[in-house]
Amino acid sequence: MIKQKVRVKTFQINGIDVTGRSDSTILEVAKEHDIHIPTLCYLEGLSCVGACRICLVEIKGSNKLIPACTGKIKEGMEVFTDTDRLHKHRKMILSMIFAERTHTCSVCVSNGHCELQDMSVELGMEHSQVPYLTNRFDIDASHERFVNDPNRCILCTRCVRVCDEVEGAHAWDLVDRGLDTRVIHDMDDPWVESESCTSCGKCVQVCPTGALSEKGVSATEMVKKKSLIVNLLEMRNRER
Repeated sequence: MIKQKVRVKTFQINGIDVTGRSDSTILEVAKEHDIHIPTLCYLEGLSCVGACRICLVEIKGSNKLIPACTGKIKEGMEVFTDTDRLHKHRKMILSMIFAERTHTCSVCVSNGHCELQDMSVELGMEHSQVPYLTNRFDIDASHERFVNDPNRCILCTRCVRVCDEVEGAHAWDLVDRGLDTRVIHDMDDPWVESESCTSCGKCVQVCPTGALSEKGVSATEMVKKKSLIVNLLEMRNRER
C-alpha cells in the first residue's frame, strides 16, 4: 500500500499565521498554537461529531459558521474565533441546550464540577434566551453502581463514543429524534439488563454533566475523572 504524503498548510487564526497538517481540523491546529476555542462535546482522543456547535468559528468570505472540531483546514483561509457574531450564536446555542432538559444546578450531583455550568460562566450567560421546555424522561437507576438521568443529558455522545472507540463494547446509542432523542443501552433495555455493558464506568467519567453519575453521591459530590480517560487514550495512540 502506498502511503499518501501529508502536506502542511498555512493559514490564519485571528490574524496569526499558523500551520498544520493537511488532514487537521481547525480546532486541532488552534490547540497546537494555544488558541482557545470553547467546546462541550469534544474530547481529545475521541472522534469528532460536531454535536454541540459551541466551537463554531467564522471563515472570511463565507456567511456560514462551521464547527472547528470537524472543519478541515485549507491553505490561505482566514479563521476568526472571537467575534461578536460568534458570542451571540454561542450564547443562543447554550440557552437552547439548557432549555431542552432540566439543569437545576443547586440539586445536581455535578454542581461545581460540570462542564455545562463552566461554559455558562465562560460565555457570560446570565439567563436563558429561550423558554424552558417541559420534557421529562425516566431516570434509570437499575445499575448496581451507576445512574443515568436523561433529564440532564446534553446529547454530546461522549458516552457513546468512549464506549465504542475505547472500551469496544458499543453498549450506548441514540434513539428517537429531535427533542425526544436520548441515549440508550442495547435495544432500550434497563441498564442492569444490558448484555453489552462491561460496567467499566468510562461513560460516567467522560460525561460533562450530571446525566451519568455514580451511586451514593449527593449534590456537588460527583467529580468526574476525565483525565484518566484522556491518559488512556494517549497511551493507546502512542502504541499505534
